[in-house]
Amino acid sequence: MKRVRPTSRRGAAALLLVVATIASVLCAPSPAEAATAATPGPPGLAFYTPPSTPPTGVHGDLVSYRTTTVSLGTGAPAVNAWNVLYQSTDSNGKANYVTGTVLVPTAAYTGTRPVISYAVGTHGLAQRCAPSLQLAAGTDYERDNIVAALGKGYAVLISDYAGYTTGSTPTYTVGRSEGNAVLDIVRAAAQVPNTGISASAPVGLWGYSQGGQAAGWAGQLQPTYAPSVPLKGVAAGGVPADLRRTSAYLDGGTGAAFVFESIIGLATEYPNLPIDAILNDAGKAAFAKLKTQCVFEALLEQQNKKVSDYTVGGLTLEQLLGIPFVATAVDAQKVGGTKVNVPVYAFHGRADEIVPLDQGYQLKRDWCAAGTNVTWDLYPSEHITTQFQSATKSLQFLAARFAGTAATGNCAQATAPTSTAPPKGGPFEVTLDKWNLGGELNLTTLASKVILPAGGSFNAKANLTTRQLTGDLSVPDFDTPVNFLGILPLTAKVGLLPAGTTGTVELDANGQLHIAGTARAKIVIKQLSFLGIPLTTAQCTTNDAVAFPLSYDGPVSALGSTGLRFTGTATIGAASGCENDFIGSIGQLLLPGLNNAFTYIVTPPAPVPA
Repeated sequence: MKRVRPTSRRGAAALLLVVATIASVLCAPSPAEAATAATPGPPGLAFYTPPSTPPTGVHGDLVSYRTTTVSLGTGAPAVNAWNVLYQSTDSNGKANYVTGTVLVPTAAYTGTRPVISYAVGTHGLAQRCAPSLQLAAGTDYERDNIVAALGKGYAVLISDYAGYTTGSTPTYTVGRSEGNAVLDIVRAAAQVPNTGISASAPVGLWGYSQGGQAAGWAGQLQPTYAPSVPLKGVAAGGVPADLRRTSAYLDGGTGAAFVFESIIGLATEYPNLPIDAILNDAGKAAFAKLKTQCVFEALLEQQNKKVSDYTVGGLTLEQLLGIPFVATAVDAQKVGGTKVNVPVYAFHGRADEIVPLDQGYQLKRDWCAAGTNVTWDLYPSEHITTQFQSATKSLQFLAARFAGTAATGNCAQATAPTSTAPPKGGPFEVTLDKWNLGGELNLTTLASKVILPAGGSFNAKANLTTRQLTGDLSVPDFDTPVNFLGILPLTAKVGLLPAGTTGTVELDANGQLHIAGTARAKIVIKQLSFLGIPLTTAQCTTNDAVAFPLSYDGPVSALGSTGLRFTGTATIGAASGCENDFIGSIGQLLLPGLNNAFTYIVTPPAPVPA
């Protein structure tokens, strides 16, 4: 009998390794199978209490889920909604639990429904500020962007990021952790029963401000951290790519709250940062309060404060960044040094007073140098308005990637833009510079409905510190038919002479914008004609400016592509200047009247040349 030679120890180990590898492949859970391991979560805030034991699965595993309702405003598409608790990874490589929201339109979609992982901007450090809770309450200031994506038929996933589970603190501006969470919710969403989300669906990432940082990090991490995510494109704007530069810009400026929240977020992620040792009594009180506030509360309260106001011995931000392990933690958040393997739409506001334009443009250059296909855009406005002005082009960019259209990119454009942001330390202002003015004006006594001609503009400064609104409007001259005494068809050339816009404006803690103002303009009939033949050029002008009331109460996101809509009625008073001209004096009879209904629609201008 032939003797069988025993297998060597090395050979046995190799055989066991092969068997284990095959078994792991054969037994790896599919998304559907993984969903059976997840459990339905409890109602209320209990859902945000994480399991008492550390995560033991794989990042992107769904831990628990529940159906929920969200309030997205009038006109939003009907959706099915779920909250999810899933496993992710912090920046130190440690597994953690993260919450979020999954939204899927109820309307059928032809083909595979694309997915957008929407990375939110700053919401605040209190648990009540979590995007999932804000969406349920109808108070999320970014909901218009989310609605726009849902309106395209896309599934939209919104991570809360790490730190909104009960008993935790958000790790605000910790890029790797945010990027991981934005990617992991994609896999987790495909495991929720009955969403219809396919694990092979094309995915786009979209974010602004903190969300731009998160989307940028996610784009860079995807090839190594989540290669199974079928990423097609990234839209990232207003990105604090260089946290050191951004912090210096924020310190003592309009967005000072963000640098303080960043210190809290970094200290939460990196416990060796000496936050408790450096804060004075005022700093300890302020930082404790920041943990209870949402974004707009903190922003308005901490405006123009400095790090040195809150530190022992007046330690400055520059001195703090001189501590080696502080500098290491801050610099570790930098975006741009790694290639993103899919096309990127990067954009910034020329007047951004929160995130400096120069480092935003440097991000574009860094990504281009790394080989990323970047399309860069520059918008004319400041930080908040740029977020919503850019929504249309962000969605167009991602739609083209889902369709398989190649992105041209503009990395060859090499002229650095110049910032028009106001000096640091001034009031918190939102500037509407040459915004488009459209709408209609119903002139009662002329029995004429006028569609405002193209070329109108609205300029305003909304001082959110003093709550004062100032500005002006401009409307090109227009022709309108006049049926004088019901027998003589005339045409009047009408002009509006601006006389100033004033009022009050407030941005409340929920991101709701409140405007109560008046736009004033004198109305002048510059010419009357019959069948194209001028009858007189004597001009009739109202003695007093006509007051057009401006009232708006709604989300700040209306500053985006949907615009601000003002409706009301105005009284036109007596006119003069044409009384010595027989034909011209007809204007004196035509102009005065009550209940002249109007609608003004103010929309943002297009991006400026980059």
